[in-house]
Amino acid sequence: MQVQGMHAEGALLSRPCIWKEALRVVNEEGVRAFWKGNMVTIAHRLPYTAVNFYAYEQYKKLLKSIPSIGNNSGTAAADACLHFVGGGMSGITAATATYPLDLIRTRLAAQRSTIYYNGIWHAFRTICRDEGVLGLYKGLGPTLLGVGPSIAISFSVYETLRTYWKSQRPNDSTVMVSLACGSLSGIASSTATFPLDLVRRRKQLEGVGGRPRVYNSGLFGTLGQIIRTEGLRGLYRGILPEYYKVVPGVGIVFMTYETLKKLLSEPPSF
Repeated sequence: MQVQGMHAEGALLSRPCIWKEALRVVNEEGVRAFWKGNMVTIAHRLPYTAVNFYAYEQYKKLLKSIPSIGNNSGTAAADACLHFVGGGMSGITAATATYPLDLIRTRLAAQRSTIYYNGIWHAFRTICRDEGVLGLYKGLGPTLLGVGPSIAISFSVYETLRTYWKSQRPNDSTVMVSLACGSLSGIASSTATFPLDLVRRRKQLEGVGGRPRVYNSGLFGTLGQIIRTEGLRGLYRGILPEYYKVVPGVGIVFMTYETLKKLLSEPPSF
């Protein structure tokens, strides 16, 4: 749904329906198409999530060493700054380190009737051959501009909600708290940064599979062009499926992280 505006017929769909689009995928490509690019998604998520959470903890330690933040640790303002800046920096670090896999994932998932890439390694070699090594980083600018604030908002909202919840209901299950707070943080971050994510995906796919190279300007020029051709609502094309994905997805990520951190920090019992 995010890339419909790049098709001549898609530009006419002012109110695309998620269920109609799902039926189109089934009719044209079969049920297996819903998992198209899933292997590269897993290959991307493993290092991305690991780097993201590891970098977040390291950036928090680094920020706490700054006197103006460390000396005021525990206050609302200092903690908010810690979580926001640490989250933003960790998101940028993880996105930069794993970006080629993200680009390949998007291209594999967006293939329709014509198959250009037969798997991860074939896509990697083809992009390097046809577009050069820098082709693996097409759309990196909008990605970093979106990922930084997105992860910053996600960690900030999560930590704030979790701290408040624990202060009010300290005996509630860690699993339930982290799942609920993670889901809400995902909604907040996705809503705030979705237009940047839409630009990122369109930049990644530009010129592939017969799509025209229509966005020759920078980030803000591309945003302006989408508004002119598709209206303000065009910036949020595909937001509903994003919510369906984010609510369980981000919630499960934070729940798994908190649960494993708790289990691994406990001394082994023999």
